[in-house]
Parts: sequence; structure tokens; C-alpha cells
Amino acid sequence: MTGSSLITLPIILITFVLSYRGFKDHRLVDQYGFQVNKVLLYKDYKVLLTSGFFHVGWFHLIFNMFTFYFFSEGLGNLLGTLPLLIIYFSGLVGGNLLALWMHRNHGDYRAVGASGAVYALIFASIALMPGMRIGIFPLPISIPTWIYGLLFLGFSMYIIRSKRDNIGHEAHLGGALIGMLIALLFEPAAIRENYLPILAVLVPTLAFIFIIVYKPHLLMVDSLHFKETHKLTIDQRFNLEKQQQQLTIDKILEKIHQRGMNSLTSEERKQLDAYSKSS
Repeated sequence: MTGSSLITLPIILITFVLSYRGFKDHRLVDQYGFQVNKVLLYKDYKVLLTSGFFHVGWFHLIFNMFTFYFFSEGLGNLLGTLPLLIIYFSGLVGGNLLALWMHRNHGDYRAVGASGAVYALIFASIALMPGMRIGIFPLPISIPTWIYGLLFLGFSMYIIRSKRDNIGHEAHLGGALIGMLIALLFEPAAIRENYLPILAVLVPTLAFIFIIVYKPHLLMVDSLHFKETHKLTIDQRFNLEKQQQQLTIDKILEKIHQRGMNSLTSEERKQLDAYSKSS
């Protein structure tokens, strides 16, 4: 067992145990999962960290933990245990902070998962060890880490349009950038040596962030949520819209109660004004 395994295996075990408990008791996920209002209104900053120990399903959990273990071995051997932990948990918190900024006006946005931390390890490995290869089970082939990173990014681009799974896909991007930055701070010589694979994943990541912020409609594809919504009757859609509107207004009123009228954004003021005129 390597030195990094002495740290990564307990983290994996704890994540499995807590995620399994979360599968059985959703109150744990509600309590420790990331949610915008928890951070902005109630100053519950611990969820920026604790959300990484809960997942929405077995595939989400196993995929993240397998990737965590694989990439932690290489990085741990190269950088040591402490830098590995710094990259992992900085990616987790940094990814959630990016999601917090992107959804600062969506108080009910929530997510769980260690994807931001895992992405940090992937992009750190790309920056420092772009030639390292990873196998794809059950295929008898392996691919370089930078291609794996692009595939992982493409997977996020496909599913980020749906928020029904509660996975923090936006956090992937923040974690990836944080992980690569910290890795290059530890090994600045890698910038000169590995600039091509670094750019190969850095450019589409930054472009993806731009699309999410300024052109989100470009990510809209057919989804389960889209299909189910279009099966509703006119009355059901009306009632659903009214429920969603009421939830939004309740969040705004709670924000006023906690932080005062001056804390509202211009969009929230417009929503409150429109609601008062329609009541």
C-alpha cells in the first residue's frame, strides 16, 4: 500500500458509508448537501465541503471513487500526500463556489457529489502527467489522461442541462480549473513541458463556462424532464408554474426576512413586483 493510499482509502470508505446512508435517509442529503440559500442566507459554509461525501446513486458514487483512486495514486507518488489532499479538497470547495456564483439567483439550486474534487485530480494529472494512461473497462485499451479529461468534459456537457439528478455538474468545471492551477503552482516547470495537452483541455473548459454563463440555451437537448413536462395537460402545467412561482416568492420573502430588502437582486425585485401586481 502506497503512502497516498493510506489517505485516499479512508476518504473513499467514509464517502461510501455516508453516501449509502444518504441513499436510505434523504434528510442527511438535505442537511449536508450543497444548496445556494444555505450558504448565502444561512451562512452554512460547511456544505461546501460536506456535499462531496454524498452522492445520488451507485453509478455516481462508484464512478467518482474509482476515478479518485486511480488518479490519486499517480499524483500522490509525484507530489506527495499533502499536495494531493490540497488539490482534492480545493477542487471540491472551488467547484461548489463556482456553482454558487453561477446559481446565486437560484436559491433552491442544490447538488451533491465529489465530482469537483475528482475533476481537480484529473486536470492536475493532465497538467503534470499528460502521458499517463487509463484503461477503459471492459475494453482492452487505454487512453492518455488528457483524452480521458475531454471525454469526462463531454459527458458533463451532455447532462448538465438537467438538474433532476442533483449532481453538481457545474462544479466539475470549477474543480478542474482549481486542480490544474494548484498542480502547476506545485510544479511550474510543467507549463513549459506540457503546454499542448494543458491547452487541449483548458480551452474547451473555459469555452464551456462561457456557454453556461452567456449561452445556456445551446446546451438544451432532449431530456427526461423535457419529455415529462410536455406530457402534462394545460391545467397541470398552469398549476406547476404557480407552484414554482410561489416557491420563488417564498424564497425571496425569506431572504428579505433574513437580510433585508436591500439584499434583493434586480431580478428578484422584478419578480416580487410582478407577483404583487398579479395578486
